[in-house]
Amino acid sequence: MSGESVAGSDSGLRDVIHRRRRAAGLTLAQLAAHTELSQSFLSQLENGRTNTSLRSLQRIADALGTTATELLAAADSAPTATVVRAADDTALAQAEHGGDGSVRSLVHGARDLRALEFTGGTERGDREFAHGNDELIHVVAGTITVIAGGEEIVLATGDSYYCVAGVAHRWWAHTPETRTLVVAVADGRTVRRARIS
Repeated sequence: MSGESVAGSDSGLRDVIHRRRRAAGLTLAQLAAHTELSQSFLSQLENGRTNTSLRSLQRIADALGTTATELLAAADSAPTATVVRAADDTALAQAEHGGDGSVRSLVHGARDLRALEFTGGTERGDREFAHGNDELIHVVAGTITVIAGGEEIVLATGDSYYCVAGVAHRWWAHTPETRTLVVAVADGRTVRRARIS
């Protein structure tokens, strides 16, 4: 399994996964059974001898009763930083073996909004997501297909899709060069409004 460092903190992610697994009372063998990932891979991940992909991290998060974005936020080495630089090495491979694009967080730490930039991601996959909050999917460059609520929608550069909370959806890019921005209120958060007097 391959991937790139997350916010410069591979040790942070491995420590978060280890602590969450232990808090859930799971052995590596039990986590392996829940995730369909090998016990050897999980051990290497927790010991810093390998990295993970987004898809593997989603499996781990599911087994731990959380989300991949929450694990990444908890592992962020600069959780209060307000700027994410393009040159920062925050990309994570989308799929095992790194061949299907990458994703990087555009927000540090556990914030009220999450924003992710996907590059590529052409594997169609059958996993659908349904979130507790609304989500905006915007195509920066290229073309994607979104399947939401049983409807298939093709979006091109500059197009956006507003996904209402609770609607099961999935999407994929048509080319490895496609760039897609996903913005949503973070899981477990609510929209806050500033008081202006």
